[in-house]
Amino acid sequence: MVYPEASRWGAPDAIAPLYDDVYRDGVISTVNVVEALQEFWQAKASRGAGGAGAGAAAGALVIYESVPAAHPPYVCYVTLPGGACFGSFQNCPTKAEARRSAAKIALMNSVFNDHESRLISDHFIEKAVAEARASFAGAGDNAHSQDTNAGIAAFRFMLEANKGRTMLEFQELMTVFQLLHWNGSLRAMRERQCSRQEVVAHYSARALDDAMREQMALEWAAKERESVAAGNGGVLRGELARAERELRAARLAARELRFPKEKRDILVLAARVAPPQPQQ
Repeated sequence: MVYPEASRWGAPDAIAPLYDDVYRDGVISTVNVVEALQEFWQAKASRGAGGAGAGAAAGALVIYESVPAAHPPYVCYVTLPGGACFGSFQNCPTKAEARRSAAKIALMNSVFNDHESRLISDHFIEKAVAEARASFAGAGDNAHSQDTNAGIAAFRFMLEANKGRTMLEFQELMTVFQLLHWNGSLRAMRERQCSRQEVVAHYSARALDDAMREQMALEWAAKERESVAAGNGGVLRGELARAERELRAARLAARELRFPKEKRDILVLAARVAPPQPQQ
């Protein structure tokens, strides 16, 4: 992956397991975290709209997704306005507890990232880009280095275009470009000599929706068929297993997890189109 992990700008990982201890005697321990999370983003939308009222606030809804399961532990994901996603980070005996767990870590990150120091600024951009370069220093061959440099340059360009926002509000666009890199689409666009500005402008105006997921799923289904035809046994099974591991690790570590979740969802769609080859 060319872009830095989302955990680099989220709340510190060590906070999540201590959440209940830290707030046991505080105000947050007495509130309904599901309601508090909703109210936080409604208030933020109202401020952003210059007090435009309920119409603006109504768009700031958080979205919950419960993973179907016949028995515990139950899992729930919550997606915030701007695209950031968090999951229940505890072994939850009920669906309601899974929902509260997801809301809890999402609320903590929302408050943490709303601080003035977390806004995307020139200083923030320089620090984020330096961390991104350091995380990929000395990794891979020359072709990989070229991809890395191009990806970091695109990362900087996107950050500069989103000054004044928080990283959580920037997350959906970030995830789109992570997916495009993972999917091989960025390299293809570069080979067609599309400029960075053109690519960023195009995808900045597109939502990460079912249409985009279905297109990427079809591309992965095509890769599966090509791999099978070449006698290589297919690619979906390994990619899906890797995405599942990444998603579970990110969820249990209370990290932002939109990218691994979208990867998993796209690969599940692809597997329906081109079922993975059975293991020999």
